[in-house]
Amino acid sequence: MLRSVLLGLSDRPEPEREAALAALSAIEIIRLAHDWQVWARDDQLAPIATETGQPWQTWLILGGRGSGKTRAGAEWVRARALGLGTEQDEPARRIALVGLTIAQVRSVMIEGVSGLLAVHAPHERPHFDVSRNQIQWPNGAIAQMYAADDPDNLRGPQFDAAWCDELAKWRRAQHAWDMLQFALRLGRHPRAVVTTTPRSIALLKKLMADEATVTSRAKTTDNAANLAPSFLSSVLKRYGGTALGRQEIDGEIVEDRGGGLWRKSWLDQHRVAAPPELARIAVAVDPPVTSNTNSDACGIIVAGLGEDGRAYVLADRTIRGREPTVWARAAIAAYRDFAADRIVAEVNQGGDLVVGVMRQVDASVPIRAVRATRGKWVRAEPVSALYAEGRVIHVGEWPELESQMCAFGADGLAQGKSPDRLDALVWALTDLMLTNPRSPTIRTL
Repeated sequence: MLRSVLLGLSDRPEPEREAALAALSAIEIIRLAHDWQVWARDDQLAPIATETGQPWQTWLILGGRGSGKTRAGAEWVRARALGLGTEQDEPARRIALVGLTIAQVRSVMIEGVSGLLAVHAPHERPHFDVSRNQIQWPNGAIAQMYAADDPDNLRGPQFDAAWCDELAKWRRAQHAWDMLQFALRLGRHPRAVVTTTPRSIALLKKLMADEATVTSRAKTTDNAANLAPSFLSSVLKRYGGTALGRQEIDGEIVEDRGGGLWRKSWLDQHRVAAPPELARIAVAVDPPVTSNTNSDACGIIVAGLGEDGRAYVLADRTIRGREPTVWARAAIAAYRDFAADRIVAEVNQGGDLVVGVMRQVDASVPIRAVRATRGKWVRAEPVSALYAEGRVIHVGEWPELESQMCAFGADGLAQGKSPDRLDALVWALTDLMLTNPRSPTIRTL
């Protein structure tokens, strides 16, 4: 009723619209304000069926930053929990909320400005049980929080709906997605919604090619009415037309950079879930020049040399905008977590201070200081050759690192920025594969 009233007024003179809206009761205004069917763009509304007319299993929402994809995901969960969906969507009683970490599920999917708590009207708002990582609706529906970083937590529970946020950032994307599929087994049509800024990862491409997937797309500019004009003009001026802008603003999947040193296919072809026995493990650190919020990231990469003679990239522990003692602790924590043999640290920017700050944290850690005497491209070429030969394997997926690798150009930049993760990777693999190795001893993680 309210929807038809509002839509009927869209072409009427402004005085008529104002008079009609003024006649609405307080309850009607609240209902109208929370009627997503009225306010949503077409790309934010759940599809009815796939292109072939069959029920869909995955609704993939690809969007730029601030495009409204999180709001669309939260509204879909709200509709499923309250029984407001289509005829094909019976009310959901068990819902999975999956993000990169539990902290991100809470801060974005639940408590964010477009999260679950914000999209509900006051009378229908669910209770957030922080101690149980649960959202509970008055009608008995429950949404449980899960971290994609810990996929095995999805073993055991079962759901009739799921919302996955920023899937392209998940470090163990395929494993987490697989575990979720086994858990989506309740109701007539268990379904998942995925909201993400796209990146060129294998899982995302598989989902897009799946006949049971419906894909919606949105640009940052599509949501201009809800964004600060200064933000929009700034990002368009700075990143419009660039590869980073196509990804982060236009919501496009950006493939390998033409003439680059790396190909995404090399990474996907040789990816494994776990490493073999390792002879040596190195943690490489590429420290930033400054320590404010606008500083370059401190690249921290962990890699190991396998008994089979190949290198295995084990982890990306990169952190951003932190003072030296913070990244030093992060590097040493990686050293301890992986029982590494040593830390390899670039000292071009900080000289002896780079080693000194880590010595202050733990003087017992073996540190090899390295200094760049050639450009980034020249240093990266022999490491790229190792990948082309299939001699470097990624253990799991590292989207941010891999995006830098595939976007790295002859100018020494990746998407217009210093490739800090890549720099650390080059140092780690150079130490393990391109220097005179010490006598190896076999070890396991």
